Amino acid sequence: MGFYVAIVFLVLAVVVALGAIKIVPQGREYTVERFGRYTRTLKPGISFLTPFVEGVGRRVNMMEQVLDVDRQEVITKDNVTVQVDAIVFIQVMDAAAAAYRVDNLHYAIGQLTMTNLRTVVGSMELDEVLSQRDHINSRLLSVIDEATSPWGVKVARIEIKDLLPPPDITNAMARQMKAERERRAVITEADGEKQAAIARAEGSKQSAILEAEGRREAAFRDAEARERSAAAEAKATEMVSDAIAKGDVNAINYFVAQKYVEAFGKLAESPQQKTVIVPAEMGALVGTVGGIGELVKAISADGPPPSRPSGRGRGAVPQTGA
Repeated sequence: MGFYVAIVFLVLAVVVALGAIKIVPQGREYTVERFGRYTRTLKPGISFLTPFVEGVGRRVNMMEQVLDVDRQEVITKDNVTVQVDAIVFIQVMDAAAAAYRVDNLHYAIGQLTMTNLRTVVGSMELDEVLSQRDHINSRLLSVIDEATSPWGVKVARIEIKDLLPPPDITNAMARQMKAERERRAVITEADGEKQAAIARAEGSKQSAILEAEGRREAAFRDAEARERSAAAEAKATEMVSDAIAKGDVNAINYFVAQKYVEAFGKLAESPQQKTVIVPAEMGALVGTVGGIGELVKAISADGPPPSRPSGRGRGAVPQTGA
């Protein structure tokens, strides 16, 4: 009989020990109630309770949680109905407040988010709602985080998942976007044509400038060539005049032969002249050319004459006696 009593007491002791020893996993916190009243919170790890007096009240998840807000229809400021849904990221910071200050924490946060979402979206026009999601998220976050602070909850983020306008509004937006893109394409094409026309005009301008510079350079070189030719002719005239002054008859023959050859060349180059009549005095022309050769040899043997002041015109030959 005593053996059975010992076994009963042993089993009772094991049950009491198991009820008094509590192991809290990481990411959780347990509230302790004494006769139904909250007394303390158990942190992760092993803890001991007073048997038959204390017990675990609520098991609270302390990790960050994601709440899905149901889709709802919201009327914007410009009377357009849109369907909106969102997600909320929360984390319990105070287990006792989350357990005893609000009943059904997740449902309360979801309803609070839905009502504030209707308020924020309803105060904006459709274009603002579609283009300012970050602004909506920040406004919702500030309002809901302040409202859930007494519950021991920290709202980390609120994100708008979908914004669905009515089908007719969607079609109108698509047409508007298409028209805007076509307008941009036309502007871009016109700008390209403008730039091409400017480039062509600039090219024509540079071409005209280069052609003018080329003509100026050619005229300059032609003038220089004529100047050099005139200087050479003046030099030759001066040499011949010196020879005439010395009494050389061949110098006079040089001028006569030069004019004779020029006149004969013009006669031969005339486009209306089909037949050229050679004069009978060709022998005299040959003799004149010979005299010119002797004159050149004589000048070369005597050396260049002394330089004289320029300014004597062509044909300024001194008069000699008969």
